[in-house]
Amino acid sequence: MAVQNRRHTKYSRSVLEIMQELGHATNADLAHILTNHFPDISDTTVHRVTARLCEDGLLGLAPHTVDGSMRYDINTSTHDHFVCSQCGELRDIYLNEDYREEISRQLDGCLISGSVTISGNCLHCQQ
Repeated sequence: MAVQNRRHTKYSRSVLEIMQELGHATNADLAHILTNHFPDISDTTVHRVTARLCEDGLLGLAPHTVDGSMRYDINTSTHDHFVCSQCGELRDIYLNEDYREEISRQLDGCLISGSVTISGNCLHCQQ
């Protein structure tokens, strides 16, 4: 549940606006864009802002990048991800309950929780 009574700074409002546009981003992605508007913003400030927005339920965590960087997700509803093995593109996908039940069946009844990340090659990389 999102925290509604915390005051949002100009930085947090800007991060949310950028995330609405991008969908998924790392702190480095956000810092690169934010420096166009706030030249003195530090990487530490960006990290603190994204951590607070996650804590408040306004951002979620997405699968890490290939180099291990933490990636954030504006979509906080239950969903899964597709990540391109070649270019790293990340897309939201929605697996139906039948799919999860089949995974559980193949794992001898293990309960499936959290999100599923499927990897493969996106259409662009297939060409």
